Amino acid sequence: MASVDLNADMGESHGPWVMGQDSALLDVITSANIACGFHAGDWDVMAATMRQAVARGTGIGAHPGFPDLQGFGRRRMQISGDSLRNLVAYQLGAAQAMARAAGGAVRHLKLHGALSNMSAEDAALARAAYEGALSVDPEIIVMVLAATAQQEAVEALGCRWAGEIFADRAYNDDATLVDRSQPGAVIHDPALAAERMVAMVREGAIIAESGKRIPAPVDTICLHGDGKTALEIARTVRGALEAAGIALEVFPGRG
Repeated sequence: MASVDLNADMGESHGPWVMGQDSALLDVITSANIACGFHAGDWDVMAATMRQAVARGTGIGAHPGFPDLQGFGRRRMQISGDSLRNLVAYQLGAAQAMARAAGGAVRHLKLHGALSNMSAEDAALARAAYEGALSVDPEIIVMVLAATAQQEAVEALGCRWAGEIFADRAYNDDATLVDRSQPGAVIHDPALAAERMVAMVREGAIIAESGKRIPAPVDTICLHGDGKTALEIARTVRGALEAAGIALEVFPGRG
């Protein structure tokens, strides 16, 4: 039987400002990528989110991004390889401490926003980010955008990894995400998102907007919690996968 993991980015609220629908989403997903305070989140939000994930038996991941609270980590920044290694190591260390305090442990890492998009285009940049994480935990599972330079980087490093696709984002022919500024980049129709995910899991491929099939390791599907239809998309995708006989379970990691 085919199986897949469902993940979501969360812990992105800050003080009294709420982002996403974390509690409801934790009832849908199997893995949580928790912000580390640089692009979003804070120590209290991290602690609360970690506790909820532990209580549900959800796989915990660190979700580091650029130091850009105002831009939510979606603005591109230029940073040296050495500094990027330290930036990722710092955020992973914070996530490990908060998870341990909540009675859990960090098992995977996923880059956020502009840092992720840049790393999907540049294997050297991705490698520097992942080296920062691996210097802290050599056994951590690195979640990568499937069929991009991120996958190239983890394969070269020989570390544990998992391939990710997005339920609510459109794809270019090179397996990168269509820029959010472009029409149709974000999918809001739950039925369409669910249909696409079932097809991609069954085919083991990313289906681009052009219809092109890009062979890819589909280990986990990202479900977002912000946006008007995000939670409905998450629930609909899960229901469609279950109806198609696809098991939902935390990814074991490759490599």
